[in-house]
Amino acid sequence: MPNNTEGIVLFAHGSGSSRHSARNRYVASILQSTGIGTLLFDLLTEDEEAIDKVTAHLRFNIGLLAERLIQVSHWVQKNPSTANLKIGYFGASTGAAAALVAAAVLGKQIFTVVSRGGRPDLAEGALSAVKSPTLFIVGSFDNLVIELNEQAAELMTCEKSIKVVYSASHLFEEPGKLEEVAKISSEWFAQKLKESK
Repeated sequence: MPNNTEGIVLFAHGSGSSRHSARNRYVASILQSTGIGTLLFDLLTEDEEAIDKVTAHLRFNIGLLAERLIQVSHWVQKNPSTANLKIGYFGASTGAAAALVAAAVLGKQIFTVVSRGGRPDLAEGALSAVKSPTLFIVGSFDNLVIELNEQAAELMTCEKSIKVVYSASHLFEEPGKLEEVAKISSEWFAQKLKESK
């Protein structure tokens, strides 16, 4: 939590990932350096993660993941040290779908959503209800996900934008591409979390 921050970003991890995700921890560190608080947590319990490693079905249970994200959002709103902060979501892969479903449920309590290589199609039924300004970040090599993000954006009535990171694949593993994702995200969050309520 940086001093005098106005906002906090909750990270919703993707398929088979956790709060230890090196990519999300890097993005979080960049957000912190620009004065934005971050919260990384696991969407599944340890027992659920053990089951999911075998079955791989809980990571696609978007309703469950969204409910966990909603619970954490309520915790942030009730915690004395974070109660006055504007909340944003950063979702990756299936976590992006959970973030969009949670944002649809919580409405204007969520100030913005950023999706990194997200699967917003898995939140299809909730997309039209999202009120939070949403940024989709996709790699130019990730053709299917670009198409899915474009289709999702068409279903949304809120402010939305798609940013294609050129010469990048789904996980943005190419040199300098994750840094580009972090820069784009930090600029978006800085703008949206500092706008007046």
